[in-house]
Amino acid sequence: MKYYYTLALLILAAVFCSTPALGANKYLGGTPEITAYISGVNEFSPGQDATITVVIQNSGTNAVVFTNQGTLTPVDLPTTAKLVTVGLSSGGAPINIKTDPQNLGDIPSPGIRTASFSAKITSDATLGEYTLPLIVQYKYLSNSLANQPTSEMLQYQYTPVNMTIPLTIKIEPAVQINVLDAETSNLAVGMEGYVNLTIKNIGYDDGTQATVTILRNGNSAIIPSDNSVYIGDFPRNGTVTCLYKVAVSSDAQQQIYPIDVEVTYTNTDGDTVTSAIDTVGVPVENKLSFNVTSPPAVITQGATSVITVQYQNMGTITANHAEARLSAVDPLSSSDTLAYLGDIPPGGAATAQYTISAAGGAAPGTYALDTEVRYRDALDNSQISDTFKADVQVVPRPATSALVQLLEIVVVVAVILGAAGYYVFVMRKKK
Repeated sequence: MKYYYTLALLILAAVFCSTPALGANKYLGGTPEITAYISGVNEFSPGQDATITVVIQNSGTNAVVFTNQGTLTPVDLPTTAKLVTVGLSSGGAPINIKTDPQNLGDIPSPGIRTASFSAKITSDATLGEYTLPLIVQYKYLSNSLANQPTSEMLQYQYTPVNMTIPLTIKIEPAVQINVLDAETSNLAVGMEGYVNLTIKNIGYDDGTQATVTILRNGNSAIIPSDNSVYIGDFPRNGTVTCLYKVAVSSDAQQQIYPIDVEVTYTNTDGDTVTSAIDTVGVPVENKLSFNVTSPPAVITQGATSVITVQYQNMGTITANHAEARLSAVDPLSSSDTLAYLGDIPPGGAATAQYTISAAGGAAPGTYALDTEVRYRDALDNSQISDTFKADVQVVPRPATSALVQLLEIVVVVAVILGAAGYYVFVMRKKK
C-alpha cells in the first residue's frame, strides 16, 4: 500500500515540476508604411527665415501572425522602420535649406517622429505653391517563415528603402524692402552723424501703418541712436526716404559697415507683421585728424617769444569752434597754452599763437611739443583729436650779446656814479 502512495506522489511531483514549452509568435508579410506632412505654418514670405517642422508617421500593419512557432521571437517586427534618416531639399523651389539630413532612429508601428529644418526663403521668390522633396531612408525586417530552416534558429534579412515624399509650401504676398541708397552726413569714427536711406517696397503686398526700423548688424561699428521712422502707407512699388541719427564706435576704421533695415506694417488681412531684413552698407570716414603745417618756431636761449603754429584739418568733416592746446616741457615753459581756431573746414587751416619761454640753460635743438585740437561735430558733440607734435627750435644766444650786456652794465654804472658825483658836488656847494 505504501508503495502505491509513494508512486502516486512521484507522478504528481513530476507533473507540477515540468514546464510546458512556450510558443513564439512569428510574422508573415507586413512592411512599414511611412507618411509625412508639415506641422504648423507652411506659408512663408520672400526673404523670410523659416523653420519647417515635418512629422514622419509609421502606420504599417502585419499581414499574418503565426503563434507557437518555435521558441525564438524575432528582435524586430517587419513593420518597424529601422535607422530612419530624413533630409529635406529645395527641389527647385525658391528656398535654401540650411539643415543637413537627420537620423531619427527606429520608428515602430504605430509611431511618430518629428524633424525641424532651418531654411531661408529667397528674396526674389514669387507667389505660389512649391513642392519640397523629403528623402526618407530606412530598412525593415523582411523575413518569411518559409525561409526559416528550424523553429529554433532565425535568419534576419533586412531590406533597404529609399523613398521621396512631396511636401507643399506656399509663398504668400508680403511687403519686401530693398534699400536703394544710403547717404551719410558727418559720419566718422567716434562721432555721431546721419544716415539717409531710400527704401522701395518690391513685394506683393500693400503695407499700412508702416514703421521703418534700422538695427545694429551683429558687432557692426554703426550703432543707431534714433532707429524708427513712421511712414504710414507703404504700397507695392512705393519708395520712401528715412533719416536716422547713428553713432560710430571709437575703435572703428575707415570702411563700409552694415546696418539692418526692416518694416513693421499692417497687411491686407489686418495682421501686424514684420518684413524680412535687408542689409545695406554705410561708409564711415576716418577720425578727424590735424597736422601742423608751419615750420618749427624759433626761440632764443633765455628769451620769451610769441610763436605761431598753423593747424590743418586733414579730415572730411568741418571742425566747429576748434581750440588748440600746446603742452610745454622743460626747458620750455608757458602760461599761455590755449588758442581759439574757430571753424576749420576739410583741408582748411587756422593759426594759433603761444607765448613760450626758453630757460637760459636750455640746450640748443628741436623740441617736439604735444598738441591737440578740441572741436564740436555737426551734432554739437564735443570731440578731441589724437595728440600730435608741434616742433619748437631753441637756438643759442648770439656771441655779441654778452659784450652788449657788459657795455650796458658799464653805462648803467657810469650813469649811477655820475649822478652820485653830481649830487655830492651840489651838496658841498650849498654848504
